[in-house]
Amino acid sequence: MKLKISGLSRTYQNGIKALDDLSLEIGEGMFGLLGPNGAGKSTLMRTIASIQLPDKGTIMLDDIDVIGDPISLRKVLGYLPQEFGVYPKISAAYLLEYFAALKGISPASERTKAVKYALEAVNLFEERNQYVAGFSGGMKRRFGIAQLLLARPKLIIVDEPTAGLDPSERNRFLNVLREIASTNIIIFSTHIVDDIKDLCNDMAIINRGRILKQTTPAKAAEEMKGKVWQRRMERSMLESAESLYFILSSKYESDSHINVRVYSESIPGDGFAPAEPILEDMYFYSLGKDSKPKGSI
Repeated sequence: MKLKISGLSRTYQNGIKALDDLSLEIGEGMFGLLGPNGAGKSTLMRTIASIQLPDKGTIMLDDIDVIGDPISLRKVLGYLPQEFGVYPKISAAYLLEYFAALKGISPASERTKAVKYALEAVNLFEERNQYVAGFSGGMKRRFGIAQLLLARPKLIIVDEPTAGLDPSERNRFLNVLREIASTNIIIFSTHIVDDIKDLCNDMAIINRGRILKQTTPAKAAEEMKGKVWQRRMERSMLESAESLYFILSSKYESDSHINVRVYSESIPGDGFAPAEPILEDMYFYSLGKDSKPKGSI
């Protein structure tokens, strides 16, 4: 199965161009869409999910025309937005039974099997009789995955699902996605680099509605080999360093010193040492290059 997006554009009434002639191909497995807030991730997710229409462009899921035939898409789609509500004082099992009925799963015995499968897949079977409204943030996210698994979707879209989760809840949620990724296309949008590094076999970096780079987490780091340098310097030197070097990131080591990572084809100056590249370096390099005038890098 393959999702092919071609020439997708969307401009809102306030003049903001959320998608700018965007093209992308996504195969089976976990695909990470990485970009800062406001990069166009959610607009792209909603457009793929047929919730909103683009100004122009096409989206094909194998032979399904997503824009022209959204009903066929929705039969094989599972969509988990950033925020979703739940009914109060209703148990997880009962609510999933209700969703299964809405999805047309019948007879009742098949609904029961579908609910059991979904709850077990997201490790919530033991909590099936608890009220969903009382679940923690991570449990609600996993319940969201459970409801979309009821109809065994082939395309799953999850939009910024780990935002606000504590580390243990984040890990449990990501483990659920790992387990269901092998036979589906899962598009996972986030601004958290570690989510992509830990989870995805393919990825793209998006900013200002355009795909800056499509690669894999491993290849992204490998491409930066020999081009990332680091130096410990006084905090007071950072402003002047920003005018001299292509700074990828800076991290405080103490009240008076920071560790700076820079991009350069060769050693950028005295005091710099080669650094082992990481996915974060490619991410900040792509965003930095996109924000600079053409010809300045």
